[in-house]
Amino acid sequence: MRIATAVAAALTVAATALPAASAAPAGRSATDGVWRTDGYGTLLVLGDGALREYQTSAAGCLAGDSARQTGPGNYLTPDGTALTVRTTHDRDHARLTADSSVGHRRLTRLRALPADCTRPPATDPRADFDVLWQTFEENYPFFALKGVDWHAVRDRYRPQVHPGTTRAELFGIISRMLRPLHDAHVAVKDGDRVFAEVRPGTEPPSPRLDARVKRFTVTRDLKDAKNRQDFAAGRITYADLPGDLGYLRISGFGGYAGDDAPFTAERAELDRTLDTVLTPARTRRLHGLIIDLRVNGGGSDALGIRIAARLTGTPYTAYAKRARNDPADPTRHTRPEPVPVVPARAPRYTGPVAVLTGGSTVSAGETFTQALLDRPGRTVRIGQPTQGVFSDVMMRTLPDGMLFVLPNEEYLTRTGRTFDGTGIPPQLTEPVFTEEEFAHHRDSAFDRAVRVLRARR
Repeated sequence: MRIATAVAAALTVAATALPAASAAPAGRSATDGVWRTDGYGTLLVLGDGALREYQTSAAGCLAGDSARQTGPGNYLTPDGTALTVRTTHDRDHARLTADSSVGHRRLTRLRALPADCTRPPATDPRADFDVLWQTFEENYPFFALKGVDWHAVRDRYRPQVHPGTTRAELFGIISRMLRPLHDAHVAVKDGDRVFAEVRPGTEPPSPRLDARVKRFTVTRDLKDAKNRQDFAAGRITYADLPGDLGYLRISGFGGYAGDDAPFTAERAELDRTLDTVLTPARTRRLHGLIIDLRVNGGGSDALGIRIAARLTGTPYTAYAKRARNDPADPTRHTRPEPVPVVPARAPRYTGPVAVLTGGSTVSAGETFTQALLDRPGRTVRIGQPTQGVFSDVMMRTLPDGMLFVLPNEEYLTRTGRTFDGTGIPPQLTEPVFTEEEFAHHRDSAFDRAVRVLRARR
């Protein structure tokens, strides 16, 4: 999902009405039954032609999303995401894969659905508060990093909630308790009311900012460029710069084939774009490539890995992914799962790359940046630190129907480092789309990238 819209998109998906399960295919699948995820605070019930999610915490169990079965162990969500469940070394262990995400979720079979998942949940405002607080308590990894005492937050705000608290008042209380996290992957939605924050001193990516920056770069940076063309519903732009340099602007890792397109269509549109841009003749001619991610609303990590596969001739590891998996201990995680970059069987560019980033580089824009840290070949990062949010977001529903999202994962470098909170720093620091830069018609980061790539010829 795109974040900027990132969180908004997640909340929209969570609010979508779910279709009725189709009739169960003939026969019983080996994966039918009740499963507990390692991390993620969820149970899955497979059978009768559907996958049904239950969101669990010490505060209770709530029914979540569902997906219809399309074949043995295969399911399709309302937004077109294909899910696959396969048993591993025995019938009591399995793994879940989503085609739009990287990595897998490990599953352990349970004998039955816990009793609290079969009872109607309490729906008073205090129950809502407790579910939200407990979900963060058990899954959010970054309280220490953010300097937030979550138990003190509960002690301060729960007394403000009582049976007569209105939805608007509860939304305000929740917003105030979450604001100090300054986490762009934390949000709450209740009807038209949406709460979301970004790291102080940064601007969230938005259609307005994206349009302003695109106009600026086209008239200023690309005025002498040739073969400028927009692709993927305008989210990707390519141009040939003087001196055999290329410019590739990516404003998101999704929305390429329309807002409601399934991931397979997104992937196909990206492949068509890359086939058009990275032709054999161009990849032989280019002496350097600028990849501009300075306004990037995120999206699918898998699409970022797909682009990285066009930028290397040697396999390598992009990053390793892990999730918090102990409700009582925020330092306990699932085993890190390496995410590989395998050279694509298509024309590839393997020369010098300059990656432009800033505070409006968010989510999948950051995981793509991280995927290039160990890219074989010469890669330099220029601009400002990225936003500092990497995890997929968990989508949750309160008993009264209010929606919220939060992160529970970390993305590790080969040395075990993470960049949550601070963002990925540039190697060469330059201002990024400040009002002073706009006023003086400057783009210092772009100009630095051009100088660096020309010097490396």
